[in-house]
Amino acid sequence: MEPASGVTRRLVERLSKAKTLAVLTGAGVSQESGVPTFRGEEGLWRQHRAEELATWQAFETDPKLVWSWYDYRRQVVSDSEPNPAHAAIAELEKGYPHFSLITQNTDGLHERAGSTALVELHGSIWRARCTAEQTVHDLPESPLTQIPPLCPDCGSLLRPDVVWYGEPLPMDAYERSHEIASSCDAMLVVGTSAVVHPAASLPLVAKHMGAFVVEVNPAYTPISALVDATLLGKAGDIMQELAAGVLEAVEAAGGTAPDTVSNSASA
Repeated sequence: MEPASGVTRRLVERLSKAKTLAVLTGAGVSQESGVPTFRGEEGLWRQHRAEELATWQAFETDPKLVWSWYDYRRQVVSDSEPNPAHAAIAELEKGYPHFSLITQNTDGLHERAGSTALVELHGSIWRARCTAEQTVHDLPESPLTQIPPLCPDCGSLLRPDVVWYGEPLPMDAYERSHEIASSCDAMLVVGTSAVVHPAASLPLVAKHMGAFVVEVNPAYTPISALVDATLLGKAGDIMQELAAGVLEAVEAAGGTAPDTVSNSASA
């Protein structure tokens, strides 16, 4: 592993030669847009913790309470804007023949920044799923006009289309993410604590399969000793510099902005 440092010429050159780039993002990216993690003391909402509300048991007991919390979260995100890290990742997508973004975030800020080659491992708070028919519906209005919202097709309760505590990841999203990690030439791991599994295993899968793995985070994580380089600092600052350097190197080498392969997945 390289010592934690700023963006280096060797790092830029190595990433610019990758034909297939994957990016894995976590809550740290959205925090720089002012979106709280909703965990720990800062995550208290009406004296409830996220771990108490983001469960099927809580939804069965009081769907109105759970939806009120998600309505609050959606309003917080609505008042936030994508930050320089989101923008840099969207720019990187334009510079690679094959680019994939895997995110653990459910806030939709990557899409608002322009990312399209996206796998949402934990779903999206801007969608809802019918509890009777399992159909998925976009839910863009904020604040919600009805809490809890009902399925427009059958009138049953809708639930947020996100992964709750105790639930498995959507199989299609996880399989696609594992495939991306197994086949990429390079991976950037941005703003994730690398403790939430199975997402935390994806950089290790990529490294095992020969990819060049770079971590961007404010502090060291459990994978820091295993990846090729760790860059300590704010994701927005580092990703802006990194993306600018890499895209400049790609252009200097005669590269163009080829079409990307869309990897969209719904939770």
